[in-house]
Amino acid sequence: MKQSFTRKRDIRELLKKAEDYMYKRKLFEGPSIRGKTIETIIRTLHEKNKREEQHSYRVSALCQSMGEALGLLEGEVQELKNVGLLHDIGKIAIDEEILNKPGKLTHDEWEEIKRHPEIGYRILSTVNGMVEMAEYVLAHHERWDGLGYPKGLKGDELPLQPRIIAIADAYDAMTSARSYRSALPDKVAIAELQKNAGIQFDPDLVTLFIDKVINAS
Repeated sequence: MKQSFTRKRDIRELLKKAEDYMYKRKLFEGPSIRGKTIETIIRTLHEKNKREEQHSYRVSALCQSMGEALGLLEGEVQELKNVGLLHDIGKIAIDEEILNKPGKLTHDEWEEIKRHPEIGYRILSTVNGMVEMAEYVLAHHERWDGLGYPKGLKGDELPLQPRIIAIADAYDAMTSARSYRSALPDKVAIAELQKNAGIQFDPDLVTLFIDKVINAS
């Protein structure tokens, strides 16, 4: 119990340091160094877990491909790529033993995991020029049917960006090895996306993702 309390205290202190750092940077940064700010966040917060870092880079690349498939403007594609990279930074405040647990999570552990979009939002919203990206990070575990978290947004209430991230995130999670299972084949992941189109995911975006991103690669 004492060890668990100490770990939670350490996590809180780490999160506070990250937030304080971002707040201080806000005092003197401008749009011209926004890219450097993003790099600093990634470098600082992903040192904790290399598997999560690799996952974020893959999701970022998938988001970029989706943006290009949708014909978004270059700046919009870059923003989508960046938010894909940053979508899980809130996991820095989640106990590593929970993140890497090989078995089924308890109710309390799952509730702890579900905090990461809000933690990511809190960190990014302190950075000048990243308020919209913070909103996208906050919403990336919302669902098309409204049964996601943290706000229970539904359908077109969700911005385009988190709808894309949700698909890319799920696909990469399924096709990557985890502590509790091997990577799933592409055809299994595709079938799962199709099964959840119109339930968990935007159905039109699922079709585009399969046709223009997975099958085109």
